[in-house]
Amino acid sequence: MPEKIDDLIPTAKEVQVQAALKEAEKADQDARRLVAAEAEKRALIDKLREPSGLTEDEKVKLAATVIQRAVRNGLTEVQVYRFPNSLCTDKGRAINQQERGWEKTLTGMAQEIYQLWFDYLKPRGYRIQYQIVDFPGGIPGDISIVIAWGD
Repeated sequence: MPEKIDDLIPTAKEVQVQAALKEAEKADQDARRLVAAEAEKRALIDKLREPSGLTEDEKVKLAATVIQRAVRNGLTEVQVYRFPNSLCTDKGRAINQQERGWEKTLTGMAQEIYQLWFDYLKPRGYRIQYQIVDFPGGIPGDISIVIAWGD
């Protein structure tokens, strides 16, 4: 043989070491991605806790646009927002239990939408529904906001 077999084929132990190093490198990259994704999620949730920055007029126009589009599509309700339960001061417990005063647990955008409905849409006969839409691990997860005008 012109070349040494040791130069062509590593030992099983060497291959195991290389595979373990690759696996550790992959796990490290996955962990870094997970940390970055969690940081991004926390930043987004923090942003959603803040007011939208829209004027009352802009909010009303946006609501009118969403409702008109839904009506053109033959709908009698429309989901206008979905948000993580962490935007509620009680993580959605009062909404899930349909407790009186649940709206006081809302923060940020979720609270702004409720206030917009209360001030402008409710007097015009629109209904609003906040509902837990998933239960990861058996606990309340995301919450949906639906505006309705049909029967």
